[in-house]
Amino acid sequence: MAWLRRRMDRPVRRVLPRSLLGRTLLIVLIPLVVTQGISLELFYGNYLQVVSRRMSGSVAADIVLTLDLMGRYHAAGDRAWIMRRVRERTQLDMIWNPGQRLDRTGSTHVLGPMDEDLAQALETSIGRPAFIDWIDDPHTVRIRIQMPDGVLDVGAPRKRLDVAPIWLFVVWTVGSTLLLFLVASVFMRNQVRAIRRLARAAELFGLGRDTGPIRPEGAQEVRKAAVAFNRMQDRIFRFVAQRTAVLAGVSHDLRTPLTRLRLSLAMIPHQGAIDAEMLRADVADMIGDIAEMERMIESYLSFARGEGAETPVAVDVGALLDETAAAFRRAGGTVLSISLPAPVEATLRPDAFRRVLDNVMQNARRHGGRVALSASRDGRGIVVCIDDDGPGIQTDRLETVFRPFESGQNGGTGLGLTISRDIVRAHGGDITLQPSRLGGLQVRIILPV
Repeated sequence: MAWLRRRMDRPVRRVLPRSLLGRTLLIVLIPLVVTQGISLELFYGNYLQVVSRRMSGSVAADIVLTLDLMGRYHAAGDRAWIMRRVRERTQLDMIWNPGQRLDRTGSTHVLGPMDEDLAQALETSIGRPAFIDWIDDPHTVRIRIQMPDGVLDVGAPRKRLDVAPIWLFVVWTVGSTLLLFLVASVFMRNQVRAIRRLARAAELFGLGRDTGPIRPEGAQEVRKAAVAFNRMQDRIFRFVAQRTAVLAGVSHDLRTPLTRLRLSLAMIPHQGAIDAEMLRADVADMIGDIAEMERMIESYLSFARGEGAETPVAVDVGALLDETAAAFRRAGGTVLSISLPAPVEATLRPDAFRRVLDNVMQNARRHGGRVALSASRDGRGIVVCIDDDGPGIQTDRLETVFRPFESGQNGGTGLGLTISRDIVRAHGGDITLQPSRLGGLQVRIILPV
């Protein structure tokens, strides 16, 4: 049953609107159209038919009465008097044509129940061959009845047979439907606007952009959601600020003893040339270890602190790649090329993104030494690629290397790729690994426009 339900729901989903506004308006429009259709059927199918039968019966009764009088009084003067009195009393224009014969019978049908009702009334009341012309005169319906000695030509005013043009009722029905639908569209668009603003604020907040609290508006449920979002946003900002302050204190406390150790090592007195040389080498090694400790502590603090405090700004990605490439060359690496087919600008945190590029390129320097940079824009957003000529990574480890402390070989801390992915995802993008055209590894960074 579940499989059958999914098969039946699939075509329905294809034709349904995808937006909340479209689906809501569809929910409003369908009952409105059904209601107006039922009203049209009830009025046109029942009321108008009853009225039409009664009006047709009235005209047929007047004709039958005239025929009865003509059958009773045969003199030519009597029939002329009958025609004249009927014309004055019933508004039916009757002409007696003695000796004529009908060349056709039936009716020139028009849209509506009037023609069928009139034909049925004449057939029931008179039972003689007749022809009904609805088209020749727009104001008069011509009825020709075959009698034994001639043809009775009756001109009935259309207003005695036609209640009102059906198109007037159709126009009123369609017009009222469109008017009500337009009013509903205006109201629903105002309601959906509040939901769109809430969704946009949540998206920007997920990208790390502080847009401030949003103004509650719309329906009561949407207002409650906006108030809850503002409270959540405020609590998260307070938590981040408190954590950043604590981590800044921890960083200061960790750096203070390391600085004292560095100062103490620098002030150790040297005795004798050989001892001084050995001591100087030991001191250099210890200073190097302290520098490595400081670098590792800075990496750990950066991983815990995150990069959310920096304000996103519009940045020229090409200029950022040039700066990172220059620093990479100063560190001993080789940049083979920087490919930028067209100027690319993105809204991001420059220091945080510079840290991403530095982490990735330092990994490339430790494993290979040569990199190629490229940046372009496609349908998904902005794509930045860093290719190296190192040994690469096994396919089954392309995802696991992003875990904290997963890859700390060759002097690394095991946090570079983890921090880089956190920063890129905080921008609303993603970072992936795949084989490089240089034979090593390609780091592919995708950023939203």
